[in-house]
Amino acid sequence: MTAFPRTATGFDATTASAAYRSALEVIGAVEPRVADAIGAELADQRSSLKLIASENYASPAVLLTMGNWFSDKYAEGTVGHRFYAGCQNVDTVEALAAEHARELFGAPHAYVQPHSGIDANLVAFWAVLAQRVELPALEKAGVRHVNDLTDEDWSTLRHALGDQRMLGMSLDAGGHLTHGFRPNISGKMFEQSSYGTDPSTGLLDYDVVRARAKEFRPLILMAGYSAFPRRINFATMREIADEVGATLIVDMAHFAGLVAGKVFSGDFDPVPHAHVVTSTSHKSLRGPRGGFVLAQPEFADAVDRGCPMVLGGPLPHVMAAKAVAFAEARRPEFADYAQRIVDNAAALAEGLKRRGVRLVTDGTDNHLVLLDVSSFGLTGRQAESALLDSGIVTNRNSVPADPNGAWYTSGVRIGTPALTTRGFGQAEFDRVAELIADVLGATTPTATSAGAPSQAKYTIADGVSDRTRSAAAELLAEHPLYPGLDLG
Repeated sequence: MTAFPRTATGFDATTASAAYRSALEVIGAVEPRVADAIGAELADQRSSLKLIASENYASPAVLLTMGNWFSDKYAEGTVGHRFYAGCQNVDTVEALAAEHARELFGAPHAYVQPHSGIDANLVAFWAVLAQRVELPALEKAGVRHVNDLTDEDWSTLRHALGDQRMLGMSLDAGGHLTHGFRPNISGKMFEQSSYGTDPSTGLLDYDVVRARAKEFRPLILMAGYSAFPRRINFATMREIADEVGATLIVDMAHFAGLVAGKVFSGDFDPVPHAHVVTSTSHKSLRGPRGGFVLAQPEFADAVDRGCPMVLGGPLPHVMAAKAVAFAEARRPEFADYAQRIVDNAAALAEGLKRRGVRLVTDGTDNHLVLLDVSSFGLTGRQAESALLDSGIVTNRNSVPADPNGAWYTSGVRIGTPALTTRGFGQAEFDRVAELIADVLGATTPTATSAGAPSQAKYTIADGVSDRTRSAAAELLAEHPLYPGLDLG
């Protein structure tokens, strides 16, 4: 199965080729180096095994939608209530994007303006604060909610926010920086605490999460991940949130495509259980880079105030592309794609285990696999670099209780959405597992100039990188990216 058959996304190679050639010609007449870089990026993506779990390939229809006159519009406000005139066409595409999102995920409300997943999370956090945080110090002045504050109230607000708590998954267990950690603004808004995973299995222990929530009493219970290779029972997480009076926010940025494709359903679908759901529109959903928020009715109005509370002007051209991507995901073939993502991840995990690679949680339920490369004597940085030298694009990632910290790490995160888009199946992913294991087994750490073991330097046995690149090229040739698209 090719990446973008015409029946799936309207991709016609002849039409798309003409469109891109014309676009590059126009760009090149102004700055040829940019046009060259665009062409080079396509060539690079076509010639490497892209296994970064947070990346994918958008359809030509989605990509082309972002390059148009909507980019020139300011459209602060919401549909039918703008602070600029002449936004009737923006209203059309934003309403379409929200409609498709609601129908795709079965959500009562959708807000499609966030520029990224971080923005979507900030919108959600402020919406919860606006709905739930009372500021007793200001009650005498008649101010009870965040959205009622004047400029003079901000010092009091900062103090009030310092008293609010968020409980989320720890970074080394697979959580995300935006879930209340200090380097991110969320860690400055909330007092944060984490729940981890069972040291022996790497899995969530919901009794431990419940006990931590009862002890910490958070305003927000955060669920979701960027490097946890298993499903989460969101029905149980909602029970825990209700028991402690917390608002459940689920960040489904990584697995939104699996929710859209109904691979994650019932207790594992966050939308019926969470008060607010945030997401990106790319990754496994295969849309443009951007974010969106799904909310229960009691949070809808507060969510819609994301601009100007958190966001700058909406990006109408990206909202238009979201509408196209959501429309694509509502087609029956997207459910087949989502299922193949999970099946391929299972095949990749089994192939790696069979070849002696240690996996965090010993497998996967979703789109990603987390390798612990310490058994090869490598850091994550060494493994990531050696794989890149061999034509395999991954990213290093922390593992639970990682002794190498967040920079060098002991793990490598890989995912199946992008190569599944190209048409890879389980047999091809087993071959990919073989290539990964070969490279890791042939990589040796080297010493620093002072003779100490290096966390970054390495050597690869002669011929392994070239042999791996050749094998990867054979796999990629069988599943071309944007088949038939010719930039000339």
